[in-house]
Amino acid sequence: MDLQLTGKKALVTGSTRGIGLAIAERLALEGADVAICARSGDAVEDAVKALESKGGKAWGRSVDVKDPAALRSWVESAAAALGGVDILVANASALSFGLSIEAFQSAFDVDLIHTVTAVEAVMPHLERSRAGSIVAIGSIGGVEDSELNAYTEVSYGAIKAALHFYIKSLARTVAPKGIRANVVSPGSTFFDGGAWDRIKSEQPEHFRNAVAMIPMGRMARPEEIANVVAFTASPAASYVTGANLVVDGAFTRRI
Repeated sequence: MDLQLTGKKALVTGSTRGIGLAIAERLALEGADVAICARSGDAVEDAVKALESKGGKAWGRSVDVKDPAALRSWVESAAAALGGVDILVANASALSFGLSIEAFQSAFDVDLIHTVTAVEAVMPHLERSRAGSIVAIGSIGGVEDSELNAYTEVSYGAIKAALHFYIKSLARTVAPKGIRANVVSPGSTFFDGGAWDRIKSEQPEHFRNAVAMIPMGRMARPEEIANVVAFTASPAASYVTGANLVVDGAFTRRI
């Protein structure tokens, strides 16, 4: 299937490792020009080089997405570097778990407010696009409480649930402008150096139990999430908006 992404301009936050990098790579392989950001300047530089090797234009800069002014500046600089914006993928996450006010504040600032800030900053550019699309990376933790989401991890799921609500409402607001907004909610996703990699090493029994809960018998790979994001962001999904696409190997039980 031709996703019609050739020449499209995409911004991806939190995109030097894991799911974010896989999304940027998939978009680049489909012919899109991609702008990325993360806190580590060295990681951004390495990722830009890797993306350029896929054949398209790539640009990146070190940004702390918790800083609204810096994030807005990144959006404007990325739009200038790429020559416009057609797609925003809000991927950055604090991965903040716990019951403390600090845990909730960190998840709020990164997972939710960074998305709201990026959307507001990018909206004038998307309004000029003929294929404006927003994809926020949610989580199964935001749609269903489960054995994997212990009570002590409630801050992450609660803020992801708020993110899902925001995107649903946003989709209804921007639809008359021809802009789409969706959520892709990954299940447990394994990659080298990621959270589940650390758990596998430090808490092998917990890791085995987590895998055993997944009907498909394994965790997702980042590229499997990226494939869904690329389709959802693309003109090939032109009538898909306000949706939450769950990619979880049949883990959740909701209808």
